[in-house]
Amino acid sequence: MGGIWLALIGGIVFLLGYKYYSKLIAERIYRLDPDYVTPAHQYKDGVDFVPTNKFVLWGHHFTSVAGAAPIVGPAIAVYWGWLPAFLWVILGTVFAAGVHDFGTLVLSVRNKGQSVGTLASKLIGKRAKVLFLFIILILVLMVNAVFAWVIANLFITFPASVLSVFIQIPLAVWIGYRVYKRSGSMLLPSLVALAVMYLSAVVASRVEFLQIDFVQYFGGEGAVSLFGLSSTSMAFFAWIIILMIYVYIASTLPVWKLLQPRDYINSHQLVVGLGLLYLGLLFSNPKITAPMTNSSADVSWFPLLFITIACGAISGFHGLVSSGTSSKQLNNETEARFVGYLGAVGEGALALIAIIACITFFPNIAEFKATYSGFAAASGAGLGVFIKGAGQLAAGLGIPADIAATIVSVIIVSFAATTLDSSVRLMRYIIAELGEEYNVMPLTKTHVATTIAVVSSAALTLLPQGPKGFGSGGYLLWPLFGTSNQLLAGISLLLITIWLKRQGRNYIATLIPMLFLMFMTLWAMINQVIFEWSGAGETEGNMLLFIFGSIILIFTLWILITAASSLSKKGEDPTQFTA
Repeated sequence: MGGIWLALIGGIVFLLGYKYYSKLIAERIYRLDPDYVTPAHQYKDGVDFVPTNKFVLWGHHFTSVAGAAPIVGPAIAVYWGWLPAFLWVILGTVFAAGVHDFGTLVLSVRNKGQSVGTLASKLIGKRAKVLFLFIILILVLMVNAVFAWVIANLFITFPASVLSVFIQIPLAVWIGYRVYKRSGSMLLPSLVALAVMYLSAVVASRVEFLQIDFVQYFGGEGAVSLFGLSSTSMAFFAWIIILMIYVYIASTLPVWKLLQPRDYINSHQLVVGLGLLYLGLLFSNPKITAPMTNSSADVSWFPLLFITIACGAISGFHGLVSSGTSSKQLNNETEARFVGYLGAVGEGALALIAIIACITFFPNIAEFKATYSGFAAASGAGLGVFIKGAGQLAAGLGIPADIAATIVSVIIVSFAATTLDSSVRLMRYIIAELGEEYNVMPLTKTHVATTIAVVSSAALTLLPQGPKGFGSGGYLLWPLFGTSNQLLAGISLLLITIWLKRQGRNYIATLIPMLFLMFMTLWAMINQVIFEWSGAGETEGNMLLFIFGSIILIFTLWILITAASSLSKKGEDPTQFTA
């Protein structure tokens, strides 16, 4: 069977979902109002609240939620066979992710651009808000630490990609000033910037002195540098410091100066990248060599599949972006469908090609099973398999393998950097909200909150002991990410469901995916906390994960019990959300 058939089926489902299902949700359930004054206009400050063209905002929203997650999750999940991963991506995108991302955006827009954490206080209760913010804080801290680790290691592995990524920054700033000050179009300069980026990637792939290789600067492979660290460790340390300085500046600048234009450029990277991969798939039509289902898997896919593939099917982090940054930039409420639902569809398309790239990369099923010999092996090999598989698809268009690998790494790093930037900005918002909640006013200051976010993220990243070697401290908590992320998505859907019920509207579209997601996620988390991390089973256990996992599990159950009571109550919606 050719991989093109999966792309065709998935594309048709995505198209029908956006054209018909999202329209039904927009008109009959969320009831978008073109005359509603959005927070971007009501609280316009030129920093966070900025009315934005829907195409530019879609670019910011999509690239913020994408990162490497819709690639890594599917690349690991094909271990259980391509069919479960394929079905969860296409059905999860249409019936769960689209509804969730779209809904959290609308809910925030109707409530002064406030985050889902603050909305939990209004819809469920003040205690629920604090518990919810704690879960969110742990989640974004993990995202910051791990994505910084991923970017630093990609820079070390693909030094030819560095020049292209850093060229994007001054180009984005120039575009931001040009558009904001002169009210010009962002499309043409963004395409020019993208062309410059890819040209620099091609040249750097072939011209060695244009490759920024810190490993060589510190003495080359195997050399011992300062403090007894290897040259690779020193290179990693240097990149983390540079990245943290960058995200501090990027997350405090007005969104129009860097965030919007850079994300708009990255949205074109998505279109170009997906275009290259899908065209390569069309011209080469590689055969699927992975099994439809893996009967010899050492770990059951049920319920872990729904935790492993988050971004690309449904992800709680998307709700943070929708209610954290995107809601503050929405120009007209009717554009929430385009930004929120279509953003989820774009991520689904990325997850779909990630699946196809991985399951068509191997020459035969034996080599697939040799690489995906177990779930642990799949977790370690997934991203590498995608990069090689994507390069193989691009090669179908005649692009040399080394150049294709560099371009793919540029795309991944650009998305990951966007997610890192937005995540640090979101962490600043959360810290400020906690400061307001407990009347610790210094925490509400932009630079104080940002400093705490950046320093804590860097500290977690640079912990010397980690499962992936020096600087992989973020991975100490990363096993919590999948369940915490999906619990966040389930709670966000619950908030939307409560609001819809209080408005007297049909809430089945949010209730069903919420119940499904909460059931699967709680099942997975209870299994992890009680049988894996506690040491009660055959495993050695992990006290750090057991403590944090137990806290998150208890907080979630507390929120659900409180919400169930709130959901059963009748009366007017206490929020400012208009009917």
